[in-house]
Amino acid sequence: MRSYSPVTCPLFDYAPDRPPTSSTSGTNVGAVTEPSVSSAEPSVRVDDLEPLPLTGERTVPGIPEENYWFRRHEVVYRDLLTRCANKDVLEAGSGEGYGANMIADVARSVVGVDYDAGAVEHVRARYPRVQMRQGNLADLPLDDASVDVVVNFQVIEHLWDQLQFLRECFRVLRPGGHLLISTPNRITFSPGRDTPLNPFHTRELNAAELTELLEQAGFTVDLMTGVHHGPALQALDTKHGGSFIDAQIERALAGEPWPAALTADVAAVTTDDFDLREPDIDASLDLVAVASKDTAAKGSGE
Repeated sequence: MRSYSPVTCPLFDYAPDRPPTSSTSGTNVGAVTEPSVSSAEPSVRVDDLEPLPLTGERTVPGIPEENYWFRRHEVVYRDLLTRCANKDVLEAGSGEGYGANMIADVARSVVGVDYDAGAVEHVRARYPRVQMRQGNLADLPLDDASVDVVVNFQVIEHLWDQLQFLRECFRVLRPGGHLLISTPNRITFSPGRDTPLNPFHTRELNAAELTELLEQAGFTVDLMTGVHHGPALQALDTKHGGSFIDAQIERALAGEPWPAALTADVAAVTTDDFDLREPDIDASLDLVAVASKDTAAKGSGE
């Protein structure tokens, strides 16, 4: 198995920081009611904030060498944003907070939950429209049936008890609510392996496995689609020896400055360079699912 350093290989999707032994440990702030949105100004100027470090578990904006992965995540927010319009939304595992801030453009309210105290404080300062709470995703600090939508992008593959987390998502959703979830496709992300290539992942899923987990938690899967390279990225695959992704990983592992041409190609990637589509789901880079809680459903999906 390759050994990845989060310093030299900032190329993997993020999740809230958590101890390596149990997804049920950590701060449990308990079930609380939603506070009103604060109109207070951040205590420090946004421009003075230090960016969150690349840990290997999350992506952050504004880093040229990280831009491919950032845009690959951002496109899912962009394409599913309308499903959050005028809704009360929870982002479970909000990381740097850029996605929750995008959701705040259209939602009625946005609550973010993350295990990492540093990420929580960062989001509170940089994105004051997001109501941030520190907590464990296996024990969400929200009341039953308190939100219309749960967003969880590029997080579940990091969790130790994935089913428990999905049951928590089911619990906090109102009847008729939706879970929007994305995760790397095991078939293409760790091809031919029994264990994940990314050392920060506990279990990766294919489309059938993700569907099974969602149904076990009580959800109905309404849509299973996937992220694919569009024409511009397919051209970069060819340009960089067959895999634009492998070209980035090889340079990051070398621990040396990136070639200017590769850096320029990575920095130029936009969300429009990715396609979300249902066909060829097993060939997708990331899985993207929309699941619903039946209007008559109650409880945690057990």
